[in-house]
Amino acid sequence: MTDSQHNSVLIIGTGTIGEPLIGLLADISDQVGIDEVLFHKRTPRLEDRPKVNSLIRRGARLCVDEPVMPEFKAKGLQPEYTTTEALVRARVIIDCTPKGCGRENKSEFYRHLDGSAAGFIAQGSEFDFGKMYVYGVNDEAFRPGEDRYIQVVSCNTHNLAVLIHTLVLADGRDNLAQGQFVCMRRANDISQSSEFVASPTVTPHGDERFGTHHARDAYHLFQTLGLELNLFSSAIRLNSQYMHTIWFDLQLRRPTTLKTVIQRLEENPRIALTNKMSTNLVFSFGRDHGHYGRLLANTVVCLPSLQLGEGGGRLRGFCFTPQDGNSLLSSIAATLWLLDPAGYRKKLEVLRPYFFKEV
Repeated sequence: MTDSQHNSVLIIGTGTIGEPLIGLLADISDQVGIDEVLFHKRTPRLEDRPKVNSLIRRGARLCVDEPVMPEFKAKGLQPEYTTTEALVRARVIIDCTPKGCGRENKSEFYRHLDGSAAGFIAQGSEFDFGKMYVYGVNDEAFRPGEDRYIQVVSCNTHNLAVLIHTLVLADGRDNLAQGQFVCMRRANDISQSSEFVASPTVTPHGDERFGTHHARDAYHLFQTLGLELNLFSSAIRLNSQYMHTIWFDLQLRRPTTLKTVIQRLEENPRIALTNKMSTNLVFSFGRDHGHYGRLLANTVVCLPSLQLGEGGGRLRGFCFTPQDGNSLLSSIAATLWLLDPAGYRKKLEVLRPYFFKEV
């Protein structure tokens, strides 16, 4: 097998999403047919040396921009490739850089690699990067060889999408009259030391039709399935680092029962259920039992909060968004789909130990 035939995956960025994604891919690479996991670090910093060396010990290979390679080595870090070499080697490139950088990198770098790479993945609200994706929701919308740019939507958009897909659309593609959501976002990630808020801080409704990007992105996600949904979201940041929490209000055209709702939640392996009422208890479970602290679920639904009104036609409740674990799962699913469209679902079974049905 030549280098150009290697199933190499390159992750660009070592932040909130990049760091755990690098480690998780390195841990499972042998089991899912990935030959090497590369990761790009832009700036040589002593405070980052422990995590970089830990990722290297787990099997990932560091690549850096050629001009700063001597600086990395001077700080005790040993890059194996330059950025240019890594970009050429990689069959899948996952962009985990800050918001907006993914689209810039697509224009500046990725388009020139179309012949050598199987595909490119961006994270979060990188609107217009590629086809939006949530694993288990719109897989059927992808076409091998055609869809090579994929946008893994934000963790809260994952939550919205899986609730709609599981609890509403099972009774018909036209079953949702309206979906409203309030995303109560944690102030910042526990890995971040900036942008913490001192008190609850409201996010402006930047979109006249959808409110915040969460509903907008969910709308475009379901458009890949030919659906036009009536969605609206609001967001507020809370002075907590534990977990995002979402309140949902789903107005149905076909009444249902609470028994049916719970049954559908139980049948979806990517939905966890909990009787816990506080984010710190759910977060603590993930810390103790997840993969390096993360639950690989699309949502954790709070069972005591579920309420069905208006003759079974209106479902309300709360759910928790599990520490970006849903984005990690979809990123790995998208990676394996790009490398093996026919066999990616079977390979994802390696992650099943981290799909908890009860938290």
